[in-house]
Amino acid sequence: MDEPSGASSNIAFEGESLQQPEQPFQAEVPKIVQWTMRHSGGLIKNEEQANYVLLGFAALAILVSLFLVFGGNGKQPGGSVDPETGRKVIPGQIPGTI
Repeated sequence: MDEPSGASSNIAFEGESLQQPEQPFQAEVPKIVQWTMRHSGGLIKNEEQANYVLLGFAALAILVSLFLVFGGNGKQPGGSVDPETGRKVIPGQIPGTI
């Protein structure tokens, strides 16, 4: 009853057969990655490089957005004060005129 090690048993079931797919499953390349590779002028050669470029672009866009929202120096635009008269000078205005 015991089979020697290394021996395999052939068990067959009626009505059942397993078929291997002709091609293994392969995920489709996202359109944005394809677009990046196509419009890179040959600089981006594979999907991995395109993913890194897109990740860098997203990080840069987030940093620029944060800078635009929070990056002001707190100074309101408007003008400065004329040291001779003490009046506020509007940008483009010639000092001493109204």
